[in-house]
Amino acid sequence: MSGNKTSFGKTVLRIALPVALQSMLQSSFSMIDQVMVGQLGSTSIAAVEIAGKPSFIYTFVIGAVAAIAGIMVSQYYGKKDEEAVHKSVSVNLTVTILLALVFTAACLLWPWKIAGIYTEDALVIEDAVPYLQMIAWTYLPMGIASILAVRIRCMDKAIYPLYAGIASALVNTGLNWLLIFGNAGMPKLGVRGAAIASVLSQVVNLMVIVVFYLLLCRGQEGLRTQLMSKEGDASNIFKRILWSLQLGKEGYRQYFAMLLPVVVNEFLWSVGQNVNTYIYGHIGTRGLAAMSLTGPIQGLLIGALSGISQAAGIIIGKRLGQKEYEAAYKESKLLCLYGLVSSLLLSVALIGFRNLYTEIYQVEDVVKETAAQLLLAFAVLAPIKVENMILGGGVIRSGGRTRYIMMIDMFGTWVVGVPLGLLTGLVLKLPIVWVYFILSQEELVRLLITIVMFRSRKWMETIE
Repeated sequence: MSGNKTSFGKTVLRIALPVALQSMLQSSFSMIDQVMVGQLGSTSIAAVEIAGKPSFIYTFVIGAVAAIAGIMVSQYYGKKDEEAVHKSVSVNLTVTILLALVFTAACLLWPWKIAGIYTEDALVIEDAVPYLQMIAWTYLPMGIASILAVRIRCMDKAIYPLYAGIASALVNTGLNWLLIFGNAGMPKLGVRGAAIASVLSQVVNLMVIVVFYLLLCRGQEGLRTQLMSKEGDASNIFKRILWSLQLGKEGYRQYFAMLLPVVVNEFLWSVGQNVNTYIYGHIGTRGLAAMSLTGPIQGLLIGALSGISQAAGIIIGKRLGQKEYEAAYKESKLLCLYGLVSSLLLSVALIGFRNLYTEIYQVEDVVKETAAQLLLAFAVLAPIKVENMILGGGVIRSGGRTRYIMMIDMFGTWVVGVPLGLLTGLVLKLPIVWVYFILSQEELVRLLITIVMFRSRKWMETIE
């Protein structure tokens, strides 16, 4: 038993560590972005926070498609069905491209209306609009890269998306330094420069991911064997398997039964988070700036443990594909335990260092103090958030019963979180720290319901 646990731990580490490092890397460079933009003042920070909200929604919607891709690819790998793996990637990639085009068009056509949703501060809106228009060009490369990375991770090659993330982050930081402040003879573009850096860094990320993806796919011995065993021209067969949308009537029925609940869930959940931003924005620009300062740290801590959630989806998905249900249940509990212990340790570290972090920003003292208080509240809530991420976003979704998670998340967000936010922020007009802490109790409600669902084992299903 001890040997099995050791082997399982190594498998989790092999998948989770590169994902965690990539997420932390992106968050740390986002932190650098915040520090650089933070030198321009609270208005610029608030503008970037607002302009980034459509990206926030898009990221979660694309994350939903990637989650479905992960469910399908991991289970088909468990079944050793290589052709179904390629079809799964093709279908999810097509959906991702269509969604990217819709979001890009919306941000290019209606940037003033979108920015005006979150604040009435004309200066903030004026800074946010050019950033919003430029950042829209990140959606397509970001989406394509996220789907290809899923396939690479399911091949137990999670280290390669990490390499792409490193290259992207270095490009982003270097261009920020050049374009925000006009260093080395480059034009001083401020917030717009930060957006240009983000676009080019996403292009670099996609290019590196595509190279690794093609090399890994062509290097698969199983694929070469499958190609050569078929009649006809090998190159045509290779193309047919690499890009095929022919899931069949039953395949598409099953696909959309999984996809639609997740997309609706992530979209409405992220819209709920945008309602929270609307509440924060109407509390005041300083409060919104303080909340913005906490974003990189929240991303860093959650990113550090996101690898466990990704590992859960892949490992448990493969178990379900092989119909090893008891092993899937036991390993799910181990993954939740890993997440709980890790999140508690990181929360303690955050409580100790939160004031040092806020001091690096050139903003008013009241903004720094508020940000430190928000980080304390986040540290208390983080273990609950992480367990939701692993159990709901990783384990239960791996069985394809995505409507369960949709119902749980929608109840937490729209029945608990949003009403509490509107009540405390706009009616009672409480300080932003208390508004954030109270509305975040929806995480606790979600976790309690998710635990009941997990123990019922109704989520354990194999994709046919």
